[in-house]
Amino acid sequence: MRVALAGFLHETNTFAPSPADLAAFRQGGGYIPLSRGAEMAAAARGVNLGISGALDVAAELGWDAVPILWTGAIPSAHVTREAFEIIADEIIAGIAGAGTLDGVFLDLHGAMVAEHLDDGEAEIARRVRDLVGPDVPVVAALDLHGNISAPFVESLDACVGFRTYPHVDMAATGAAAARLLDRIVRTGTRPAKAFRQMSYLVPIPFQTTMMAPADALYAGLDAEDAAGAWSVSLFMGFPAADIPDCGPSAVAYAATQSEADRAADRIAAAYEAAETRFDNRTFQPGAAVAEAVRLAAQATGPVVIADTQDNPGAGGVSATTGLLQALITADAQNAAIGLMVDPAAASAAHATGIGATARFRIGGHPGLPDDRPVEVEAVVETLSDGALRATGPYYGGTRLDLGPSACLRIGGVRVAVTSHIAQMADREMFRFVGIVPEEQSVLVVKSSTHFRADFAPIAAEILVACAPGPMPFNPADLPFTQLRKGLRLSPNGPAFDPAGAGAGAAQGHAEPATAIARP
Repeated sequence: MRVALAGFLHETNTFAPSPADLAAFRQGGGYIPLSRGAEMAAAARGVNLGISGALDVAAELGWDAVPILWTGAIPSAHVTREAFEIIADEIIAGIAGAGTLDGVFLDLHGAMVAEHLDDGEAEIARRVRDLVGPDVPVVAALDLHGNISAPFVESLDACVGFRTYPHVDMAATGAAAARLLDRIVRTGTRPAKAFRQMSYLVPIPFQTTMMAPADALYAGLDAEDAAGAWSVSLFMGFPAADIPDCGPSAVAYAATQSEADRAADRIAAAYEAAETRFDNRTFQPGAAVAEAVRLAAQATGPVVIADTQDNPGAGGVSATTGLLQALITADAQNAAIGLMVDPAAASAAHATGIGATARFRIGGHPGLPDDRPVEVEAVVETLSDGALRATGPYYGGTRLDLGPSACLRIGGVRVAVTSHIAQMADREMFRFVGIVPEEQSVLVVKSSTHFRADFAPIAAEILVACAPGPMPFNPADLPFTQLRKGLRLSPNGPAFDPAGAGAGAAQGHAEPATAIARP
C-alpha cells in the first residue's frame, strides 16, 4: 500500500498584524521546521503532531510510505501568496513524482487563510484531488479549531479532527486518520459523509475540553464511535477569521448516508444546546493580579493567569505589557511571566551580563494604543541560547529554538524574555531561563488554553485575564465583514449582520468582570 504523506499547517488570524511568510514556515515557531522526505520522517518522530501519528501507523501496517514535505508556522495574519504557492506547488509536485499511489494522507489545520484565498485547505485538497483523480482515497487530520467548508469536505474521502483542547491528541488524531485511510483502501469502500455548520462562536479560552460544556460534547463523539460511526468530528472553529466559513461545524462518516446524517445532527444539536453554558467572563489585568495574589497567600501551588488576548497561538505577539505592568504595580512577589518576546531586550541582557543591573525597555505592541513598553531597572538573573526540549503533553518533546533569551528580575517579578516567538504551553519554557514554575506563587502565561495541559496539574487556580492585545477574548469585538449572516458572535451574543459589517469594537478590549475561570 503506497501512500504519500504531506503537511501544511497554519491557523490564520485575519486581524493579526504580521503575515506568515516563507521564513515563518522554515523556522516553525513551535512546530518542527520545514522538512522533506526522510528528514521529515526523522524530525516528526516522537513528537505530538498529526504527521507523527500517521508515520507510526504507516510503519506498523507496513505501508510503502512516501514522505513529501511537512511545514507549519505559528498563528499570525494571512499566509503570503508567495509562501502558499511555493509550499503547495512543492507538495503537489512531490505527490506527482511519487509514482502510482493507493492513498494520500494530509496533515492540515483547517483554518488557513492566504492573501489570495479565503480557504487555504480547500484549495490544497482541490489540487490534490485534481492530481490523483477520483479513485485514490485522500484523508486529512485536522485541528479542532478548523473553520471547515463544504468544498473542503467534498474534496476529501474523510477528515478527522482533534478531540482535546489543549491539543494533547495531535499524534493520536494523525494515527486515527491514517487507520481510516488504511480501512478505505483495503476494503475499497468509501464512507458516506455528512457536514453541518452551527450558529454561534465561542471565545477560545472557554472552548477547552478540560471544562464544561466542551468536555461533555467531546465525550459525545466517543458515543458516536461506539454506535458504529466510522469517524465523527466536532470543530469548534477559530473565531478570528473574517471568512464566510468561520465557525463551528460537525462532520460524520458512516456506512450509510442516513447513519452519517443522524450522527452529524446529534453532534450539531448537542453543540447548539450548550450555548448558555459557554457564556463565561474574565478579569481585567489589575483585578487578575490582585485576585491571584490573594489566592496565592493560602495556596499550595501557583495561581496561573492566562494572558489570553496576547496568545501567540491565536495571532498574538507575546509582547504586550498589560499584565507585566500590573504585576509590577502590585509589587507581586515570587511571580513570573513569559514569554515576553523582545529581541532587543534579550540582546541587551546578554550584553549586560549575569548579575548586573541595567535599565531595560521591555515589550510593547505599537499597534495597540493601550499598550506600551515597560521601562524599568532589572537584574539579569540568567542567560540562555534559547534551545530547549518542551516535554509537556502539548509540545510532546518538540525541540524549540527561542533564540538569545534571559530571565530579568524586577523586584519580586521574573520575566522570561526571548528573541523568537512560541506559545507558553510548557513548564520547560520557564525552566530554561532558571525559573522553577512549581515554586512560584503567581505565573502569567502568554497562552489561552494549551498551557493547561502542563500547568493545570500544578495550579492552585487558573484565572483568565483580558489585558490589551491583538486577539480579543470576545469575537464580538472584532470588526467582521465577511461572516455568514446570522452567525452569533459569542454565546447568546449579537448575530452578524452584513449591513452593519465592520462596526466591531476596538481590538484588545473587554468588559470588566469578576468571575474566576476554574481549572
